[in-house]
Amino acid sequence: MRDIGPILEALAIGIFLGALFFGGLWWTVRRGLTATNPALWFGVSALIRMAMTLSGLYYVARAGWPSLLACLCGLLIARVATTRLTRIAG
Repeated sequence: MRDIGPILEALAIGIFLGALFFGGLWWTVRRGLTATNPALWFGVSALIRMAMTLSGLYYVARAGWPSLLACLCGLLIARVATTRLTRIAG
């Protein structure tokens, strides 16, 4: 049986990456709609969010596919949580 530590670490990294990505998206939409140059705002935000997320996924993928799968599950958990929390706050 495999050690569960790396899987839980990958899950935690996925939740963190998802919170950064989807929280950043929510923040960008709220701030970008009133910006003087929204195209630049949304474009730069998308590039930064994707670069951070892909870097994290690349880091986790070095540990193997079970860790990558756990990280992706963490991303989905963060997406659901962010959607529910921003619906309440918005």
